[in-house]
Amino acid sequence: MALRPIFYSCSTGNTQKRLFSLHKLSEQHQQLKKTCRDFAKKELRPVASQLDKTGKFPSEQIKKLGELGLLGITADEKYGGCGESTLGMSVAVEEISKGCGGTGAIVSIHNALYVNLLNNFGSEEQKQAFLSPFVCGRLGCFALSEPDAGSDVSSIATTAQLDGDKYILNGHKSWVTTGIEGEAAVIFATVDKKLKHKGITAFLVPVPTAGLCKGKPEDKMGIRASSTCDYFLDNVCVPKDNVIGLPGQGFAIAMKQLEKARIGIASQALGIAQAALDLAVEYSKERKAFGQPINKLQAVKLRLAEMATRLESARLLVWRAAVICDEAKRSSKYSSMAKLAASEAATFVSHGAIQILGGMGYVSDLPAERHYRDARITEIYAGVNDVQKLIIADMLLKEYK
Repeated sequence: MALRPIFYSCSTGNTQKRLFSLHKLSEQHQQLKKTCRDFAKKELRPVASQLDKTGKFPSEQIKKLGELGLLGITADEKYGGCGESTLGMSVAVEEISKGCGGTGAIVSIHNALYVNLLNNFGSEEQKQAFLSPFVCGRLGCFALSEPDAGSDVSSIATTAQLDGDKYILNGHKSWVTTGIEGEAAVIFATVDKKLKHKGITAFLVPVPTAGLCKGKPEDKMGIRASSTCDYFLDNVCVPKDNVIGLPGQGFAIAMKQLEKARIGIASQALGIAQAALDLAVEYSKERKAFGQPINKLQAVKLRLAEMATRLESARLLVWRAAVICDEAKRSSKYSSMAKLAASEAATFVSHGAIQILGGMGYVSDLPAERHYRDARITEIYAGVNDVQKLIIADMLLKEYK
């Protein structure tokens, strides 16, 4: 039975109350957290290792997440979604990622870069056709990056040429998460390369469609339960009605949604880090050296203390960014801070877990090495951390003017 009603958000209350009353989440978000935690424990943790080793997509688990409403967290209720806040998305993604980092990536990117994008910028007709069917199990994709255009989005080379009542798309998109299983994609192309970022336009494209060819699934270091591939576009016809917003607004749409995506990725990083910390603490209680559990050793205590502190600090930054993101304020500085802190915490904590586990951290009998591999991508996608630092610095300097 769907549990969606318990996730419906309440728009009343001040920021402090909606965030966590300075010491805890709201009752609503605690219930959401518990539901996702129980799901991760029952449905994801037992299969996470096998999904990782085989690179198998978690189709059964995704279907169940759809039934729970977790594929439409940030979509309005009128379209079948939960009407939840970005903080609600963050809470859900963190708990799901504790069970399986790859599944957390799927849920995060689908919600932030497909569902919420359409909810915010799609026309009523687009929402009926491409949003409502995608909140209960079907998956959508976000195709922005290209082989020569990652951080430099304005350099995308995929073209969209107007031909009567349709556009003809040609080009090559890279790193499309859930590109193999996705049934629709938001694809970015330029209507005029001379305009640079002002020519970038967002298109809704059903998948499969004539002229769109999927590349091979990438064999990734981590988050191996999620699929990633290239899209090759050869004279793909897209009706003018499938333009999201207006021609030339694609860059602004992408940048706005990437702010939310960075919060989702930061939340994924928190979940991976928490799973690694939990494992390290439990192992340190059981493993004995010099006649005592290793958690009695000062070196282990000091390492655990720093791991826990970095994780908790990052979590507060992520929650703060999530609340600011929903207040119609410019949240890019806070989203970038959240992603920077949480992704680096995930790498640090998962590395620390391997050190505490020693040899057992290096082999796949325990998930420490998987947590480390899963953590690494959070410092890379939706803008590498070096770019996040530039964003933070630029916004900071503007404030001082």
